[in-house]
Amino acid sequence: MVLKKKASEQIFDIINHLILITLAVITIYPFLYVVFASFSNPTKLLQHGGMLLQPMGFSLKSFEMVLKYQVIYLGYLNTIFYVGVGTAINLVMTSIGAYALSRKNLMLRKPIMLLFIFTMYFNGGLIPNYLLIKSLHLYNTRWAVIIPVAISTWNLIILTTSFKSISESFIESAKIDGAPEWKVLVKVVIPLSIPVLMVIVLFYSVGHWNSWFNAMIYLRDRELYPLQLFLREILVNTNINDMIAGGGNEVEDYWITIKYATIIVSTLPILLLYPFIQKYFVKGVMIGGIKE
Repeated sequence: MVLKKKASEQIFDIINHLILITLAVITIYPFLYVVFASFSNPTKLLQHGGMLLQPMGFSLKSFEMVLKYQVIYLGYLNTIFYVGVGTAINLVMTSIGAYALSRKNLMLRKPIMLLFIFTMYFNGGLIPNYLLIKSLHLYNTRWAVIIPVAISTWNLIILTTSFKSISESFIESAKIDGAPEWKVLVKVVIPLSIPVLMVIVLFYSVGHWNSWFNAMIYLRDRELYPLQLFLREILVNTNINDMIAGGGNEVEDYWITIKYATIIVSTLPILLLYPFIQKYFVKGVMIGGIKE
């Protein structure tokens, strides 16, 4: 039996859909603008005014010139390292910390959590952090980009809350069988928290992919630069002809679309990660609860 909606409910649904569509357009359009601009002819793009709903004179020349910038490939390799190794360290450290904080028998659990929360609002500042990195001999090394952000307090709180929601019967059963704490974490808690962990992986990996400020402060050798620092060079450099070899005057003609093309080249790989993670946003947290 299908219940007919009241007029007020239908009006609410219509207004709700209109608001959601408006928000979707506001969110998606800036990205579409960059995509359309990257495939446009620079002369036609500069002459165009108002909203951009399609490429203005389709051209792949900007992408060809961006790919001539050889350090883009070096930036990709470095960023893949930072994302892979950094996310792995993030996941291990955050999982260990969240498991400990989720145990009710942990001494001083609340004060320790308050210390973590304190770091969300207060820190020593840029200069003390720089001096700390120097004193730890991490300056101008890859670890200067990874170690200082090993744990995100926000992600730690999310994972701690998730671990707390796991039924104590699962953990008690493992301990009765003689499993130590580390085995309870690896064999019981983590398998039951895969959806949340995948979301945390997404947060950390996107953070590492987009990170550039710490690299700018702590890295001196260009061989260690992540992709985002090279992207910044292209976006802020006024003499782009010196950066892309073999382009000649054509590079100056295409400078505006080259910047848009660079954004697409540096953003596309991380966007491809979302479809593989999306299913975990809607999947139940309590899975695999049947003991074999």
